[in-house]
Amino acid sequence: MNSLNTSPKIAFAFAGTFLFLAGALVLMGIITGEVFYPAPYSTSTNEISDLGATKPPDSIIYQPSATIFNLTMILTGIMILIATYFVHVIYRRIPITLSIGFLGLGALGVGLFPGNNPVTHPIFSLLTFISGGLAAILSALILRAPFRYIAPCFGIVGLTSLFMSSSLMPILGDGGVERWVAYPIVLWIIGFGGYLLGSQPLQQE
Repeated sequence: MNSLNTSPKIAFAFAGTFLFLAGALVLMGIITGEVFYPAPYSTSTNEISDLGATKPPDSIIYQPSATIFNLTMILTGIMILIATYFVHVIYRRIPITLSIGFLGLGALGVGLFPGNNPVTHPIFSLLTFISGGLAAILSALILRAPFRYIAPCFGIVGLTSLFMSSSLMPILGDGGVERWVAYPIVLWIIGFGGYLLGSQPLQQE
């Protein structure tokens, strides 16, 4: 299990901590960005990424919400990428490693390329949503019950909301649909981080 002399105990601690904090940071960062958004903001009509910058052609960047949101996503992406290494040290499951890694890369890209980037932002947003949903589903391969059965549900809800967005939009609005895509992934990140923090290494030091 060891990689670069990383002990199982350290790997569980670092993977769990970074994932748990990443999920918490996303929630609190979005909430804080919404609080300081100087224009009328609706969770139904406004997408989450509007906090960083609205879509072209008439993109608007509201401060301090843009700085709060973009910095939140950058830090979240970095923490998930760090956690990816330690998750790989623990489990060595390439599909899980890749899906979590792409999730981190997507979150990082969302922060680096806000909504006023018409090409790169949608790419990184989709990467975040798809890889996050897949990571939640694939995590069932390494989890113990009952979380083994709970975790995939978050991924299924997120991906279903993504691929049924056109049908759900009249009911929930753009922002509501995006939150049904994004928040299940965030909840899974927090749950998976807590699971790792509470797990015991396979080998005692």
